[in-house]
Amino acid sequence: MTTTHWKSLLFSRRMLICVFTGFASGLPLYILINLVPAWLKSEGVNLKAIGFFALIQFPFTWKFIWAPLLDRYAVPGLGRRRGWMLLTQIALLGLIASFGLFNPKLDLWSIAYLAMALAFFSASQDIVLDAYRREILSDEELGLGTSVHVNAYRIASLIPGAFSLILADHLPWAQVFMITGLFMLPGIVMTLLVSEPQLVRPPKTLREAVVEPFYEFMTRHGWRNAIWILAFIFLYKLGDSMATALATPFYLEMGFSKTEIGVIAKNAGLWPAVFGGIVGGVWMLKLGINRALWLFGVVQVLSILGFAWLATMGTDKMALASVIAFEALGVGLGTAAFTAFIARTTDPRYTATQFALFTSLAAVPRTFINASTGWLVEQMGWINFFFLCTALAIPGMLLLFKVAPWNSEKSTPKS
Repeated sequence: MTTTHWKSLLFSRRMLICVFTGFASGLPLYILINLVPAWLKSEGVNLKAIGFFALIQFPFTWKFIWAPLLDRYAVPGLGRRRGWMLLTQIALLGLIASFGLFNPKLDLWSIAYLAMALAFFSASQDIVLDAYRREILSDEELGLGTSVHVNAYRIASLIPGAFSLILADHLPWAQVFMITGLFMLPGIVMTLLVSEPQLVRPPKTLREAVVEPFYEFMTRHGWRNAIWILAFIFLYKLGDSMATALATPFYLEMGFSKTEIGVIAKNAGLWPAVFGGIVGGVWMLKLGINRALWLFGVVQVLSILGFAWLATMGTDKMALASVIAFEALGVGLGTAAFTAFIARTTDPRYTATQFALFTSLAAVPRTFINASTGWLVEQMGWINFFFLCTALAIPGMLLLFKVAPWNSEKSTPKS
């Protein structure tokens, strides 16, 4: 592949759209996993309760249930994809701003319900953004477009994980959440400016939208191979998902201030994330998705061990910056290849439902298993916890022998 060719792919309108879809998708999730835990911790909520807050993210694991509705029905005047994109983005803006109306010491259950609503609309937005992105990208652009999307997704973490934390040292939390919510506006503007994709016909009936995506996936691969794919999707991100579940409370417990976390920890991950996203996407054009899953997965596993090392270093700012930079590079690369694999596995006729099914399965560890992370840390300590996370990352790598052999670019597992 020539340099001119990949540059023409990278600097295209479709890749610019992927920047906006990634940012809009990442912002609400990182509010849930970064900003809300930091808010609760700073207001005196105990670590175990913060860990159980992961359960409010269960819509991400069940979004495949209502994904067929978004595949089947369109919003009048805006279309099947753009209409749902706009409605969910407006709802997210309002919900994010609403957090500032509550006091964690008095309204913890109300905050939990609000966070669950935020998770529901965030998951719904992901359904339609994933489908939209898959429908506007050609197979050749899939790896690069996914990398750009994931890169922007990671950059979105700098708003709740850096900018908002710094604001929290100077402004009341009500204003912090109001300002943070306004960062949904770029996604809203993007939705209003793009055109509706015109590819395959939508399902004619709700039954077709519900049943056919699952039947098609199982019959295309066969039951045994389909199970191997689903097991891989569940396990590949398990270790790093657990390791980062309590990242912000971990930094706070190590003795770093909110401003230090915002300035050092989060910004240290910006350029490695940008580098990983762009270079990883170009590498995927040359390597293919399968080999990228192998190489990027190894970096992803090694990045988890950095947290264990940091736990021995105390408030060493250089160590913090180094660990976060490597984590941003490793996990960013792994996520890009993983998401490209999921997109490749979908059938264009059932993009939203199949994509939602696969990403829902990938979100199970983040939602249910991560709920135990606070308890595990209290029982094991931070260092042993991160060693456990590293061990749990290995099974997903081993499944690559089945679902993504090094010398093949087929999405069907080896029998």
